[in-house]
Amino acid sequence: MKTIKYKYTKATFLLLLLLSITSCERELSDKAEFANYGTTGDIFIDAPVGLTDQFFVSFDPAGGANTEGFGTDESVTYQGESAIRIDVPAGDDVNGGYIGGIFVDRGVGRNLTGYDALTFWAKGSTTATVGLVGFGTDFIEDKYAVGLENIKLSTDWRKYTIPIPDASKLIQEKGMFIFSAGGIGTFPEMGYTFWMDELKFEKLGNIGQPQPAMASGEDRVETKFLGDQFSMADYSLRQTFNLASGINQTVIAAPSYFSFSSSDIEVARVNESGIVSLVGSGSAKITASIAGVSVAGSLTLNVAGGFPVAPAPTLAASNVISIFSDAYTDVAVNYYNGFWQPYQTTLGGEITIDGQNVLNYTNFNFVGTQLTAPLDISEMTHFSIDILMPEVLATDIDMLIVLKNENATETTLQQQRIGGQTYQWSTQTGDINDTESNATFEGGVWKTIKIPIRPTAETGLDKTGVNLIIIERIKSSNVTELHIDNLYFYKE
Repeated sequence: MKTIKYKYTKATFLLLLLLSITSCERELSDKAEFANYGTTGDIFIDAPVGLTDQFFVSFDPAGGANTEGFGTDESVTYQGESAIRIDVPAGDDVNGGYIGGIFVDRGVGRNLTGYDALTFWAKGSTTATVGLVGFGTDFIEDKYAVGLENIKLSTDWRKYTIPIPDASKLIQEKGMFIFSAGGIGTFPEMGYTFWMDELKFEKLGNIGQPQPAMASGEDRVETKFLGDQFSMADYSLRQTFNLASGINQTVIAAPSYFSFSSSDIEVARVNESGIVSLVGSGSAKITASIAGVSVAGSLTLNVAGGFPVAPAPTLAASNVISIFSDAYTDVAVNYYNGFWQPYQTTLGGEITIDGQNVLNYTNFNFVGTQLTAPLDISEMTHFSIDILMPEVLATDIDMLIVLKNENATETTLQQQRIGGQTYQWSTQTGDINDTESNATFEGGVWKTIKIPIRPTAETGLDKTGVNLIIIERIKSSNVTELHIDNLYFYKE
């Protein structure tokens, strides 16, 4: 099943940063009063409530979203006369391989401080998993976005509850609902239908035992560089409540629900939107709370000097197919961090450090870059990648880079192990002993790795339609964070 990772865009990052800066210019007067926004909790009860007829806004079709499967149904309802009907497309549907979007209040927004959960009833034409449901996403700020991942559908009607992490924040909310769903199984995934009804915010009064967490509840320690800036959204921000059913329901919560604190603001500063700015060398510990409840987990940052510049490529653009590099024009990419639940832990993606555009991955186990259109690399001789690890431990550095063609009748690939170790050659692995693709890493130093693209007879890779690049940590390797730049194919 294709899963759409729940994340914040760079545009949202910059907007929230701007808002946080301007909001610091003056404090609200003690006599300030908030506008009296509507408090209606109903979203869809036989018809959209307090919304226009065009209340559904789809994800971008250019990213593969299918806009054809959203509608209403008068023959299948939980109660009343109408329900929302979602026809999830097959993975190879020409109109898009998944469906998703938001329901948005196109007015001034709603005051939802009197509620503690979003609820709805749903059923499927078959048992299936919906990748994401939630609220707070309006495609503008997404300031108080909340997501519940991988809900299980049954063929009978069941009620679903999405707790609100801190309702006092929702004074003027426009993002009423978000969902994203892909087909069942492996490519081409099988489509199905599901229905939703009685979609509304409620005051249930039986949601308790808040257990907020960051960094998966761990006390994480990372080495970063002066001038770096990143979002705490990349550190697994969660809020868990105990429902009346006894189930502990965990949701993804936007950084703005959290009150962050830095042990040394001369090293690391966190604004109200969860944007961390590294302003000085040294060490600082980031902790947090939600509505007065301490958050499990922390992030200790050891800030080194300025971020080193990646080596500048010198090849002619006519000999290069660039995936990620400021030196060339990049091909279209769907994402630089494909997320395959529940196996992947890697966080992060594209960031800017001291004016340099790089890819940064933390909590690393594996990550995938999916290309929008398959590439024909038949004339290319090498795949080049620059990798920097802030800190290199003395133990084994062992990674695998995989070039995949998932568009052929049968998935084909070429694999290459890197990391300075010695391995015997084998089919689809390549000769790790050649000096061109081998690499011994040093902490804080860029390493350029050039991997030969081998004959199809050796690897099986169909070079006419490469569409996925995977980097993974294997064996007992202790690679936990890395930066990547200048990702491209080239011919000598």
